Amino acid sequence: MADHDVIIIGSGVGGSVTARRLAENGARVLILERGDFVPREPENWSVDTVFFQKKYKAKDTWLDKNGNAFDPGAYYNVGGSTKFYGAALFRLRERDFEMIEHKGGISPAWPMRYSDLEPYYDEAERMFRVHGDDSTDKTAPHRNGPYPFPPVPSEPIVAKLAERLRSQGISASPMPNGVNSGAAGTCILCRTCDGFPCKIAQKNDAETCALEPALATGRVELRTKAFARKLILSGDGKKVDAVEVEENGEVKLYSAPLFVVSCNAVNTSALLLRSANGAASKGVANSSDTVGRHYMVHNQTALMGLSHRVNSTKFQKTLAINDWYFGDAAFPWPMGHMQMLGKLQGGMLTANVPYLPRFVGNEMARHGMDWIALSEDLPDPNNRVTLVDGKIKLAVTLNNMEGHLELVKRMKRALQRAGYPIVVTKSLVAHATAHQCGTARMGSDPATSVLDQHCRTWDHQNLFIIDASFFPSSAAVNPALTIVAQSLRAADHILATEFKKTA
Repeated sequence: MADHDVIIIGSGVGGSVTARRLAENGARVLILERGDFVPREPENWSVDTVFFQKKYKAKDTWLDKNGNAFDPGAYYNVGGSTKFYGAALFRLRERDFEMIEHKGGISPAWPMRYSDLEPYYDEAERMFRVHGDDSTDKTAPHRNGPYPFPPVPSEPIVAKLAERLRSQGISASPMPNGVNSGAAGTCILCRTCDGFPCKIAQKNDAETCALEPALATGRVELRTKAFARKLILSGDGKKVDAVEVEENGEVKLYSAPLFVVSCNAVNTSALLLRSANGAASKGVANSSDTVGRHYMVHNQTALMGLSHRVNSTKFQKTLAINDWYFGDAAFPWPMGHMQMLGKLQGGMLTANVPYLPRFVGNEMARHGMDWIALSEDLPDPNNRVTLVDGKIKLAVTLNNMEGHLELVKRMKRALQRAGYPIVVTKSLVAHATAHQCGTARMGSDPATSVLDQHCRTWDHQNLFIIDASFFPSSAAVNPALTIVAQSLRAADHILATEFKKTA
């Protein structure tokens, strides 16, 4: 008898949420994590440590489409990228699950509808203690009740900006945040949330909201510094027998009846492709030749509105705008989503703009109001992950930029009218890996997809992929909450079909 019922590879949001759901319903779970815990220490909130020294980022190198090496800015640690995310937890819109025509092409339908995920969105918001109020969001999807907690209030300067935007007819609505502020906990609403790990554990991430409760069941074993090299298939190739793991300089095999891969969109593809053998010549779960294809991130541009006033805001990430999400009268195609960034600090600017003098960056940060524009990146089979001599190659050609540029133009004009006469923009699409998704897409046809709607691979009945790889389209809002919701839904399917249990 196996020691574990399920082996989960990766402790990010998909893996940890799945582990929690399964363990709380009696399953014995082994989690394999290639990294280690992010220590809670004073350096967590240091701009120099996080952005210049890059202490917490993986020392990893990938190749771009031209074969040039680049640093993907990856995080390999317990809790995955959520340890460093901005805790923006949006639901996809109802129409995001349907086929949508963009100026640059077609966004495909999902094999399920918003209504299938709605109860899991409710549960995901409770699990991650989300603060919000979408009553003024013109595109907000249906919900069965209010957010678990009221929205994080905007500080005076941001509240004034919201008034000036509303005077233009723009609905600046509260951002759904996963932070334990107010009655929820002891969050101090600091400047070091977006992009930083939280040294007081008050940012709701995969570790605090999912992994720690999973470990508390006593039915979950976590092995860190355990790198999954490849999956081993049965002789007939119909199921996964084991995973080969490099751990403390040794190579080990771990076996269980069920396997869940949750390594993130790029590294999940890399694992499946590395696992190619005689029974799966193109890679595990890849009879459709779809693994690694349709890589998506959001088309992203940062905007900084500058005025003579000093922006003394500490916790800035409190507003979002979806007025142009599906277009307007002048541009009747989807444009995307606007949200505030965490308050940029001078060192954060100069860390990423090497020729910007530090004193200039400091002054811009003191006077700046910071936003980011997110637009949908359409799935292109040639935007893909492959392996070259064992190294990850990420070949990406931009698409669907027309709507994104229209979104940036509208937001720039809105900020200028709101009292920020100078608006500096910076494209964030070069070598972008944040919000990565789509490389093992769900679908209804095994010939054109990797997974069914419950994240089970078509090729191997005991293999599931539960991370952002499953997205058929990227939509235009942060993917984290949708990963949580679908992880709960997929885990319930596993419980029902493999364990004959109802969660």
